[in-house]
Amino acid sequence: MIEAALMCLALNVYFEARSDTMTGQYAVAHVVINRVQHDKFPDDVCSVVKQSRSDGTCQFSWYCDGRSDRPREPYAWAYAQMVAADVMQGDVTDITLGATHYHANYVRPYWADKLEYTVTYGSHLFYK
Repeated sequence: MIEAALMCLALNVYFEARSDTMTGQYAVAHVVINRVQHDKFPDDVCSVVKQSRSDGTCQFSWYCDGRSDRPREPYAWAYAQMVAADVMQGDVTDITLGATHYHANYVRPYWADKLEYTVTYGSHLFYK
């Protein structure tokens, strides 16, 4: 179970933030953990990462984009696994200030004005 959770979290970090800074990758990982701990989201990492909306789209776009979910950049994949392990073990403080949402800086989702902005790391803005 822990191995599956680690794999799901690492895949999310890889596909959502592999081009971000280390800080940005830790922040993306923390959003998943914050969702697991929040009562409005599923209570395990893989269910959070794979969660879909009623319209069939996914919470994290990479998961249902129709492309392969196999990492193709070995260094970035190793780094994502390290980030995921650090966050799951509790070795890194939540720098998102409890964020449960984020989006790339080049989009403006409908929900952004309904949540409290917390911080920006890398190319993502974080909200709770």
